[in-house]
Amino acid sequence: MTRTDRLVLEAGLPCLESAIRDVDALGLYLHIPFCHQICPYCPYNKVLYQPELAQRYTRAVLREIDRYADLVGSRPVTSFYIGGGTPTTMLYSGLDRILDRVFKAFNVQCGIHMESHPNDLCAGNLDAIISMGVDHLSMGVEALQDRHLRALQRPYTVAQVRSALRRAVGRGFKCVNADIIFALPGQTLSEIAHAGSALIEIGVDQVAAYPLFEFPYTRWAELRRRNNAKRPGILERRRMLRVLEEIFYAAGFERTSVWAFTRAGVPKYCSVVVPVYVGLGASGGSYLKDVFYLNTFNVQEYIRSLEEGRLPIALSLELSEPMQMAGWVYWRMYETRISKSEFGLRFGQDLDQVYGGYLRPLSLLGLLKQMGDDVVLSDRGAYWLHALQDVFSIGYIGKLWGTSMQDPWPKQVAL
Repeated sequence: MTRTDRLVLEAGLPCLESAIRDVDALGLYLHIPFCHQICPYCPYNKVLYQPELAQRYTRAVLREIDRYADLVGSRPVTSFYIGGGTPTTMLYSGLDRILDRVFKAFNVQCGIHMESHPNDLCAGNLDAIISMGVDHLSMGVEALQDRHLRALQRPYTVAQVRSALRRAVGRGFKCVNADIIFALPGQTLSEIAHAGSALIEIGVDQVAAYPLFEFPYTRWAELRRRNNAKRPGILERRRMLRVLEEIFYAAGFERTSVWAFTRAGVPKYCSVVVPVYVGLGASGGSYLKDVFYLNTFNVQEYIRSLEEGRLPIALSLELSEPMQMAGWVYWRMYETRISKSEFGLRFGQDLDQVYGGYLRPLSLLGLLKQMGDDVVLSDRGAYWLHALQDVFSIGYIGKLWGTSMQDPWPKQVAL
């Protein structure tokens, strides 16, 4: 691929043998694309749950696992994340078989981090989740006011989600994370404060607070315009996040990513910050040092590809060393901490020499702090990375995902 001023993902299979050869350890991501309903704001790849389709999907994922098993070999798997969609839709229609195959096929040296839905967390389902090896559980709470839950079309009440949270907190998970959304139309600072305080009182270990992104291929922007609902501005969003920062810091939580606050002493629930990983399932993305590739988003095409003995990879991008370094630094900034020594070990170069021209001005602006070997994002810096991710998500991820949702096998996507 020739270098241009844009990133261009192209159709074709990367050489997986060479991509994995230099990997010492890696993470696994498993995508479960099923939901019982489609929320209007959600940008992720999903379809309505159908039991028969879920069974076919299970068989396809098992085939994909087998294709990777020999390539990965005995390399340790140091993180395992299950996202969606809604993973808990498949508790009794194949998820247990998939996880059993993962643990037999790979050298898994970790527990499982998994997303869940409040309506799926009865006592019996929590027993099933624990028996599968899930020790970090995340719940899509989204809001703790009924009016916002109705606007987001979430199928439960505040009372119901509180009960689900209490059941999960009492089951001995290493970390229970609650996702909440801020910057909702009409949302007040007092509502934000109430949500943060309520989650602390319930006893969750971590809160991931996301601004509401408006991806062009979702129904949310249309619904908001139809209801004449104004989105909070960038400075109002900063005030909202500051309210949460003050509440969580006062309760002994620490910032563990741009979006997440974790109770001190608790291992964090995390997903996207693993440096090297293989993605399984429809829309699973993989990053193997010098190549990024993406499975087809279309569930039926994903299944058909594996039934025919082909890997379901739709797009790939070869990554030059400067691209690898930029990606590594970006995701370490997402974690709010860049280790200079780890950068040196990974790339054999000095972080200050490569990126000092960018880092020094950011430090002068109060966005970064130098703390020994680490470059640490300040709260102010974390917010502006929030804002940057808003632009990045809509401009880059939105185009890639939007195209992939419309075309199962795009020839090229230029970002």
